[in-house]
Amino acid sequence: MESFEGGGVARQPYRFPQARIPERGSGVFRLTARNAMAHDDSEMKEGCLREDLKFYFMSPCEKYRARRQIPWKLGLQILKIVMVTTQLVRFGLSNQLVVAFKEDNTVAFKHLFLKGYSGTDEDDYSCSVYTQEDVYESIFFAINQYYHLKDIALGTLGYGENEDNRIGLKVCKQCYKKGSMFPSNETLNIDNNIELDCVHLDLQALSKDPPDWKNSSFFILEFYRLLQVEISFHLKGVDLQTIHSRELPDCYVFQNTIIFDNKAHSGKIKIYFDSDARIEECKDLNIFGSTQKNAQYVLAFDAFVIVICLASLILCTRSIVLALRLRKRFLNFFLEKYKRRVCDADQWEFINGWYVLVIISDLMTIIGSILKMEIKAKNLTNYDLCSILLGTSTLFVWVGVIRYLGYFQAYNVLILTMQASLPKVLRFCACAGMIYLGYTFCGWIVLGPYHDKFENLNTVAECLFSLVNGDDMFATFAQIQQKSILVWLFSRLYLYSFISLFIYMILSLFIALITDSYDTIKKFQQNGFPETDLQEFLKECSSKEEYQKESSAFLSCICCRKRKRSDDHLLLIN
Repeated sequence: MESFEGGGVARQPYRFPQARIPERGSGVFRLTARNAMAHDDSEMKEGCLREDLKFYFMSPCEKYRARRQIPWKLGLQILKIVMVTTQLVRFGLSNQLVVAFKEDNTVAFKHLFLKGYSGTDEDDYSCSVYTQEDVYESIFFAINQYYHLKDIALGTLGYGENEDNRIGLKVCKQCYKKGSMFPSNETLNIDNNIELDCVHLDLQALSKDPPDWKNSSFFILEFYRLLQVEISFHLKGVDLQTIHSRELPDCYVFQNTIIFDNKAHSGKIKIYFDSDARIEECKDLNIFGSTQKNAQYVLAFDAFVIVICLASLILCTRSIVLALRLRKRFLNFFLEKYKRRVCDADQWEFINGWYVLVIISDLMTIIGSILKMEIKAKNLTNYDLCSILLGTSTLFVWVGVIRYLGYFQAYNVLILTMQASLPKVLRFCACAGMIYLGYTFCGWIVLGPYHDKFENLNTVAECLFSLVNGDDMFATFAQIQQKSILVWLFSRLYLYSFISLFIYMILSLFIALITDSYDTIKKFQQNGFPETDLQEFLKECSSKEEYQKESSAFLSCICCRKRKRSDDHLLLIN
């Protein structure tokens, strides 16, 4: 004990017990640090996943505001719409010239080679004859017109080679092999085996005067055995109207066929005319002017369209791959944290159907553009396939614009209504289709012999679909033949029941399904959509972020108010 001045005893200062801090080498310290690091790592992964999910479901404008990322896909889609539409219009105008040239030549051929052609087809056939003399005159008329073609034709036509590499006409007739018929005695003796006999008439044989070929035994027809007579020949032509549109002309080969059909043996021989035109490469073209230069510009434009579509294809494919990776991360995180799988609806949210539509459109545009370039270079002539590819791709491109309108609530009603009503509509159509098929088969078998619109299944289906839409109702009722009272009464019952069932019940229910989905979507837009696991996760994360921001701001404000200026060094140490 030390003594102080005053005679008192000096006291030892009291020492407070210090908290026991784990040493760095101890197991408790390592476990605590490991738990803290694992917690921080989990929080970091969750934060990264949260940011990626929120960024993935943003609109292009929101992505630009968030990270200043330029929406390349949006710009490419806008440019692609302009380019693809321009390409389609140009190809459509060119294709229109091709179609018009083929149709005009077909009409000209019918007037040239069919005797007495009125200018309008009677039905699915061009015209008909009813006497033996008319049959002979029609056959000889077509052959003579072929021989004098260069003297009477107005178009740029010439003779072409047939399948045997021969120039001329090929006349074939089909007959029953042998037989005899006596209708007055109701006696028939015939061999139903068909024999085919053909003769080739070249220009040299046709130039003889008098024409010996007319007296040939081949042209002695036994009409009770005759099934059909077929005249086939090839002609060549050049389409010069493409020069006015600064394009290279096309050379055509017309494969013409005239058929005298007597298979029904009804006293009426139907005459069919068929012209199959195909485009071939012209062997020698000498055209002066800017036609060739214009063709090069068009090919360069098509190549640029291919490049644009290829870039769009790569970007959309990359987006789908990244989305699949993000989905895998989310599924693993959800399973690890919540111990359950994500529902299928949330999994499909990562598969952007618009990107799939754009990819299909880009592929079709690329293939169609390549075919168009080959057609422009006169290496291919398949206009139909090219038209289908370019037309369908342009349809998909314009439909894809709805995706960007869907980011606005006022324009999103159509997409949401279609998505909500599609499953119910498909199930409803499957049930209604069974009834529709039943009416189709019934109408075909019963009313087919008495009504033109019920002659075959395809026509029956089209007629019934027109009735569902309220089209051509009176004509369908009026054209039924009243040869059988029983069939006439059945037709009334058939038509009235079909119209009443499909228009007043099935069609009304079909519209009600879509209206119900529309009302549901409107209510959801007002009161909020049902939240899925994915949406709840994003909402929870957003609320957690807001809470952390508010709490940190609140604590900072309290600390700033309580502390004194003289305590700055203590605050820094703490």
